[in-house]
Amino acid sequence: MALKQHRNEKKYHDPLHMKDKKPFSFSRRQFIDTAVKVSAVGGLAYIQMSGCGSEENEIAPPPENKHVFLSKPYLHTLEHQHMCIRWLTNKQSLSWVEYGETNDLNKKAIQIEDGLVTTHQRIHEIYLRDLEPGKTYYYRVASKEITAYRSLETPYGETIYSSTYSFTTADPAATETGLLVLNDLHDRPESFAQLLQLNGNDPYDFVFLNGDMFNYQSGEEQILEHLLTPCTNLFATQKPLLFVRGNHETRGNFAQHLKDYFAYPQGLFFHFQRGPVFAIVLDTGEDKADDHPAYAGMANFNAYRQQQAVWLEQLMKTEAYKNATYKVVFMHIPPFYCNQPVAPGEMHCNELFAPLFNQYKVDLVISGHTHKYGVHPPVSGKHNYPIIIGGGPDNGTRTLMKIKANSKTLTVQMINDENKPAGSYTLNAS
Repeated sequence: MALKQHRNEKKYHDPLHMKDKKPFSFSRRQFIDTAVKVSAVGGLAYIQMSGCGSEENEIAPPPENKHVFLSKPYLHTLEHQHMCIRWLTNKQSLSWVEYGETNDLNKKAIQIEDGLVTTHQRIHEIYLRDLEPGKTYYYRVASKEITAYRSLETPYGETIYSSTYSFTTADPAATETGLLVLNDLHDRPESFAQLLQLNGNDPYDFVFLNGDMFNYQSGEEQILEHLLTPCTNLFATQKPLLFVRGNHETRGNFAQHLKDYFAYPQGLFFHFQRGPVFAIVLDTGEDKADDHPAYAGMANFNAYRQQQAVWLEQLMKTEAYKNATYKVVFMHIPPFYCNQPVAPGEMHCNELFAPLFNQYKVDLVISGHTHKYGVHPPVSGKHNYPIIIGGGPDNGTRTLMKIKANSKTLTVQMINDENKPAGSYTLNAS
């Protein structure tokens, strides 16, 4: 069934669900206009005021040779002492981060691989390493255009700088943490602001996107317009953005490039610890069978999930996992309570992961996928842990999850897009 389209919304079609539709595409002018709008975050907007008789102002594209940011910087981290900062430019560049404990920004970080400074990139990734846990740092990013690259000669173009932002590193000694969870927005960028405002002024450490932020991977402009721009405008310049694929992120001619924008040192499935929470993130892949005609023999998610099951059991045998106060799994496809009939990929998740969750005593599973929010308490012999499933993309079905944990309790509060309770659950520390 086709997903409902909001008024004035551009659609990125999913050919597995929408027949006789073409993937969304930008004209070159549309993309330049979008890039310029985004570039305003670095102080490089080119705004042309129309005459008094005009109906609206026009954001004019910059000269063809102008170097601009396509996104604000956005933060990724799984660790306490490192921070990964990514951003995009419209031209290949030599980039760096200026940072420090004050606005003086007295330190500089560059990316080096195999003895060479990373250059000729438009997607920039810089790691700030050996930071002090629990400390606030200020930073800005810089990109110097590379106009040519010849032996013993590297002409440079314009250097552009972002605004100055700040972040606070996680503290491994912290006894509490808070995070927000979104899922299944399906190319509705307006939902980020509408749902995150439901949090009010409650503090949180990071935002977790639990899959299906898109319908179908069509290109970079979709990632910019429908995820990076709303997230960086709202939080991602100051609080880490964590993201795991849903089944829709495995689809489309740009699907294999998604990890260029969101991958982590451990890969697309990973674990991390925040305060008393030991978090495991599984990449559940496609819900369709590997031999579905849409993949034309180019999918092997069964083997990929089996690889994760081996990794998962090894991880669950570690002392860090065993000693954690709360063991929480994030996975887009839930191990139970999928819509009927159960799809092959959904069944495979149940067969592989559910027995391990029971055997190694996970405390909680957070999922999406079904577009039907719900709180499912433990069922002895089936799943000895609660499963909380977030809502869908349409008005009336969207949800925000607020997770807070301290040394005594972990609470999940789910709110629907009408700012009404959609379910809650509390775990007591053992």
